[in-house]
Amino acid sequence: MSDIKPRDVQVALIDADTTVLRSRTWDRLKFEVEYSLQRGTTANSYLIQADKTAIIDPPGESFTEIYLDQLRQYIDLHHLDYVILGHVNPNRSATLKRLLELAPQITFVCSKAGAVALRTVFVGRELKIHIARGEETLDLGKGHQLQFVTVPTPRWPDQLYTYDPQTRILFSDKLFGVHVCGDQLLDENWKLLDEDRRHYYDCLHAAQSRQVEVALSKFAPLSIKLYAPNHGPLVRYSKSRLTLDYRQWSQQQKDKELTVALIYASAYGNTATLAQAIAKGITKSDVAVESINCEFTEPSEIQAALEKCDGFIIGSPTLGGHMPTQVQTALGIVLSTANKSKLAGVFGSYGWSGEAVDEIESKLNDAGYRFGFDTIRVKFKPTDEILQQCKEAGTDFAQALKKSKKNRTLRQAVSDSQIDRTEQAVGRIVGPVCVVSAKRGNVSSAMLASWVAQASFNPPGLMVAVAKDRAIEPLIHTGDKFVLNILQEGMNLRRNFLQSFAPGADRFAGLNTQEAENGCSILSEALAYMECTVQTRVECGDHWLVYADVNNGKVLNPGGTTAMYHRKSGSQY
Repeated sequence: MSDIKPRDVQVALIDADTTVLRSRTWDRLKFEVEYSLQRGTTANSYLIQADKTAIIDPPGESFTEIYLDQLRQYIDLHHLDYVILGHVNPNRSATLKRLLELAPQITFVCSKAGAVALRTVFVGRELKIHIARGEETLDLGKGHQLQFVTVPTPRWPDQLYTYDPQTRILFSDKLFGVHVCGDQLLDENWKLLDEDRRHYYDCLHAAQSRQVEVALSKFAPLSIKLYAPNHGPLVRYSKSRLTLDYRQWSQQQKDKELTVALIYASAYGNTATLAQAIAKGITKSDVAVESINCEFTEPSEIQAALEKCDGFIIGSPTLGGHMPTQVQTALGIVLSTANKSKLAGVFGSYGWSGEAVDEIESKLNDAGYRFGFDTIRVKFKPTDEILQQCKEAGTDFAQALKKSKKNRTLRQAVSDSQIDRTEQAVGRIVGPVCVVSAKRGNVSSAMLASWVAQASFNPPGLMVAVAKDRAIEPLIHTGDKFVLNILQEGMNLRRNFLQSFAPGADRFAGLNTQEAENGCSILSEALAYMECTVQTRVECGDHWLVYADVNNGKVLNPGGTTAMYHRKSGSQY
């Protein structure tokens, strides 16, 4: 029998006249696939029942019916006045259509860009829409004078935040959330959420950190008691700490030396999903990303971003065999503005043909730009494997930028005697040569590792350091499984893992392997292997230090000798 719990809706009163309906799943939903982790999620919707009734952010189509069943137990839908939308996307359209069938009298409250998106969802239908503006309030009675904060972002150009001064709740939509599922309504145990919150920020907001800072500045004058996000526990106990984290994480993006302009348009959300994954691969390599949705960005802003960036990437859907007009405009700005020394990249999704991607690639190639990764073409919705390929492509792009900068910096080779004495000393730390293999779902990866050590006797545990820009890094979070293959002296296996791999390439092609009990790959020619479960990981500069329990293991060649790695300098592998 499956141990996956059924989907349900958790309902709780959180303040005066205010109820949260948390649609929950312990499985991973389609819209969450780009965030890699598989901890389930909650889709939080909020109900305010005063003289007038409003719901804020109804969930997507995965929860439409169970959400409406619960909602009808609390209100008569014929008396529902407002549906307030932090953003409009295709995933939410099924729920909105059902709501309008059951309650045709409702007025949608959204930003101006949200109104445009709504009319696209309800083509040819008359809608009651109230466009929320910053200087206006929406009076629900009983003191609930709702205020609105608009901060357009590349991913959500219709972004709207709602604040209720009566309860001091900020309905924060995509900010301050986390993709985890559980019974915890509030964040009492917020320290347990640290890793997932950082991962959520890196996936959703690192590439639009400038807009995050704008939002935080607009929130500053408000007297906020509680953040009510779309996903995860409501934020009360760690509100100040999480706000500070968001500021620091956003500042870190500004402080990076290299920047990539990621320019795209997205017809159905698929190209935007690819952009998000590429951005994640770039940012984890300590290179900043400025995400630009050219459908909602002035040409002057695109030009300014291209002038200051070190590299650029363009993504486009194909509509009627062509790229959208906004992408054509952006491409024209690229060709007239971006120096030919800047690294380029191209990606896109399509339904039946992919002419737009081919055309962009051809024009950039003819203009003499170098490419940081092979052009990515994706038909329909991207899979886990495609998104992993996009992340690795983003990482390759960032590493190519860093290498190019290093080559431009005049450095003379130094002899062993000239190497910094501290680096020499650190380099004398030796470790076993290992291959770490990991797998989650259909996505697998591996890396060569020598920063490995036993960390505990009972239970048996080990530590392994994983560079942030390693392709395997997204597969080694708390709760994930991996196999540590310890190599024996000799270069045969080591040589295979020293080579550069194309994004998404099979690291074990041509090697003899077997599947471990935890599903990861065991190298048949290894000296020994251990099956491990990640218990925690700690951020340490440019690496993650991963601690894992050893669940199972075996020596495959009792007569062999462990391969050890010796270095002359502690500043490189």
